[in-house]
Amino acid sequence: MDLNGVAHVYLTVKDFDACLPFYKKLLAFFDMKCLVSNDRLFYCVGSRTGIGIRAAGPEHQNTSFDQYRAGLHHLCLRARNREDVDDVYAFVVELGANIVQAPEESDWAPGYYSVLFEDPGGIRLEVNHVPGKGNLEADIELPLPSEIQERLSRP
Repeated sequence: MDLNGVAHVYLTVKDFDACLPFYKKLLAFFDMKCLVSNDRLFYCVGSRTGIGIRAAGPEHQNTSFDQYRAGLHHLCLRARNREDVDDVYAFVVELGANIVQAPEESDWAPGYYSVLFEDPGGIRLEVNHVPGKGNLEADIELPLPSEIQERLSRP
């Protein structure tokens, strides 16, 4: 079966009130439209997906995000071109996001270009661009060579 993308992602945030303004601005920047906005859930759709933030239960509101704990490591969204990645970078800098990695190329695929940042609760978000079919181009042998796999597997 050939999937048609990711239908939606819900992120559970430890401080809903601190994260809500960030996600309202970010998802509007991505031209997403709000379907639900209340004191427990903010959910938007657009660009063939949905993104929601949900308030953590009271017992988890003091639990910091840890990308190496079981669960989500980070969320990566695909941009249509490199300029969009640069535009996201400029926008999230204005929002005051913690920038983990300014836009740069990496070994994930030929032409892979991305920015990595954190929301106010520390959840890591990435926006990338990969030209063409990336690693699915006919001349790319998969799996990737072991030395590239090793480099990409480092924390």
